[in-house]
Amino acid sequence: MHKALRFVAIAVAALIVGLPAFAAQDFSKSPQVAAYKALLKAVDAGDFEGYKKSMTRASAEGIDAQIKEMGMDSKKGMEMLKAMSPENIKYTALKVDGKKAVLSATAKMMDADQYGTIDLEEEGGAWKVVQQSWTNKKP
Repeated sequence: MHKALRFVAIAVAALIVGLPAFAAQDFSKSPQVAAYKALLKAVDAGDFEGYKKSMTRASAEGIDAQIKEMGMDSKKGMEMLKAMSPENIKYTALKVDGKKAVLSATAKMMDADQYGTIDLEEEGGAWKVVQQSWTNKKP
């Protein structure tokens, strides 16, 4: 019984000591966040080629097809993306599994709280955005 109590005490102490470090993780300096910020920067600048370069090859090809299907040129497409871009982003979680990652964030869009999931992949030695999805429903 005494050994069990000692084990529990040590486990609780380890949890208390480790909890602040876990809670204070800063995802903003990760290569995955840098890749997503590059995408947002390209959108803000209206840089369609830069936007596509920040995405995986397959995703960039999909964007080309989607813009064409909607009858838009790249300039109109970028204007639409800029209008729908999240603001005041706070990165809340990052899960990296080999060459794939999922970044979670909160933001504002059209004055409403939004919850985002950004899927990324490492492609050609660099992290690229696969897709992002935003919702006003808390996960």
